[in-house]
Amino acid sequence: MLIPDAVHVWQEADGQYHVEWRTTEPDVEVRVEHAHGETFSANYLPHLGAAKLSGLPGHRRHAFVVRDQYGTQVLAQERRLPLQGTPNFRDFGGYRTVDGKTVQWGYLYRSGQLASLSEQDVALVASLGLDIICDFRREEEQQTEPSLLPAEKPPRIVSLPIIPGSNSRFFEEAEGMVGDRQAMFDFMLEINRDFAQAQAPTYARMFKEILEQSDARFLVHCAAGKDRTGFAVALVLLALGVPREVVMSDYMLTSRFFDPQEQIDRLKAKYQMEHMAAEAVLPMLEVHEDYLARAFMAIDEQYASIDVYLAEALGVGAPEVAELRGRYLRQAQA
Repeated sequence: MLIPDAVHVWQEADGQYHVEWRTTEPDVEVRVEHAHGETFSANYLPHLGAAKLSGLPGHRRHAFVVRDQYGTQVLAQERRLPLQGTPNFRDFGGYRTVDGKTVQWGYLYRSGQLASLSEQDVALVASLGLDIICDFRREEEQQTEPSLLPAEKPPRIVSLPIIPGSNSRFFEEAEGMVGDRQAMFDFMLEINRDFAQAQAPTYARMFKEILEQSDARFLVHCAAGKDRTGFAVALVLLALGVPREVVMSDYMLTSRFFDPQEQIDRLKAKYQMEHMAAEAVLPMLEVHEDYLARAFMAIDEQYASIDVYLAEALGVGAPEVAELRGRYLRQAQA
């Protein structure tokens, strides 16, 4: 049968739409329909669990119904939005919760920096009706690379700079780490532990800002949209009741839409790491399950459950959780 949380849609550079899915067993027949009856041409690739759709108008979002031969169906919107200036702009709705509800599409977004958006990108962002943008970049980055946003009814930007405590110490010692991929990987593990521990007050502010505005449509982002943003998204999805394994799957989707090789030169210049080999720098640009798992481990070591962590460390107790779920969940379709 079709696995609801493993259905993803995005528009490719050539204008075609890519639909991908996974099933619980091989040879399950899957078909895709437009949710609003628009026509398109479909090239099914069953051996890949995918279909290529062409003939749909661009510059706006499309929704699709993906169904299998047993009657299981999933309503899916575009997971990754086709912005030219930031490659990892995603809607993190559509996931099912442990109690059978679904996170609403069109309310929760994640991305990397927004300083390089094209005019077309800005128009697409305007169409989303965002109310709040939480920016986790350093204050210096926010000032030197300001976000490009719609001039009319721009979303409110909330500055939430996150600089892991070991960051400066690490770069001071980087001279001795040329070519040492493992040292960088270990550093990334500790950054994620830091997110869950030392950075908890900043993530608590994120929830506070979101909750203070009724039914807010919001975007969380950092520079690449993978680490600081990845943990923020994990917290929101866990608060909504999405299973941890699904949260991890969403986290790992970054590897589909963000190419580390394209970012190496920029990163080395940004942190004065030109002397370091590309292989040593790559772990800073990659996503690994171990990274987010280390943050979860830090939570599990100190708190009885994620609910206790949300309440005690982030101020997201039962009333706040109920408010978030009332806003952003709906009954799942059969």
